[in-house]
Amino acid sequence: MAQTRFAPDRGLTSRMVTTMFFIGLLYVVVVGVLVVLLKGAWVVVLLIAGALFVAQFWFSDRIAAFSMGAREVTPEQAPELHGAVDRLCALADMPKPRVAIAESDVPNAFATGRNQKNSMVCATTGLLRRLEPEELEGVLAHELSHVAHRDVAVMTIASFLGVLAGIITRAALWSGVGRNNRDQNAAIAVLIVTAVSVVVYAISFLLTRLLSRYRELSADRAAALLTGRPSALAAALTKVTGQIARIPTEDLRKAQPFNAFYFAPAFNKENFNRLLSSHPTLEQRLDQLGRIAAELGRP
Repeated sequence: MAQTRFAPDRGLTSRMVTTMFFIGLLYVVVVGVLVVLLKGAWVVVLLIAGALFVAQFWFSDRIAAFSMGAREVTPEQAPELHGAVDRLCALADMPKPRVAIAESDVPNAFATGRNQKNSMVCATTGLLRRLEPEELEGVLAHELSHVAHRDVAVMTIASFLGVLAGIITRAALWSGVGRNNRDQNAAIAVLIVTAVSVVVYAISFLLTRLLSRYRELSADRAAALLTGRPSALAAALTKVTGQIARIPTEDLRKAQPFNAFYFAPAFNKENFNRLLSSHPTLEQRLDQLGRIAAELGRP
């Protein structure tokens, strides 16, 4: 991984390695179940799953951009946004990613890409309209740190296992397992495949949620240390969270599937189960930024 001036986070690195280890272990278990239970059909399933995995990894940035309505913009089209990204990339000593804007009143931002050379940072029109320049730079620094730390790529790979578990369940049903009444073990095989797929999906979901919450805190810290202005990022967090609460529910529901990639979640209810949340609470993020400000001697 190319070195940048973003503060390294060993805790994030260890969590990414641990997540990928368990995801890989679960993947091996799932493949073993396929080999034993689906017999001849497992070859086709693995080929399809492999093709989907490669497509998701190599084209994740395009898929995310298309899904969230992002369009790449030139420096002439968005001079202020490009200027902020240019300054931050020079400060962080990292390659400049592609810059995009999403036409949405929901104030948010996201980054995607499998590495620093194939990455994109995107801001919504709602975010650009509401934030001051220093606040915007804080948010963009947060997103660029995701690219520098490569946790975006890890999240993309980790989330794939849940998709694969669903494919396995459908393949077991489509292959006709359990339809032959003469096979006394067929019905049990279907139940085992389905149960394993459900368990795998649940575990992978919890692992990615745990990683997602930590990586947001890591990105906040890295951005605050790079810019030297934790108060600007804290102001942006407070403003974005407050403004999101005023957005119509219908618009928020459209953005909700992409919560794990956003700067702030579409729904941020205090009574929401923290175990299932993609982001730490606003209080956790502000407390951390307050401690960083004290360390830096900034108000």
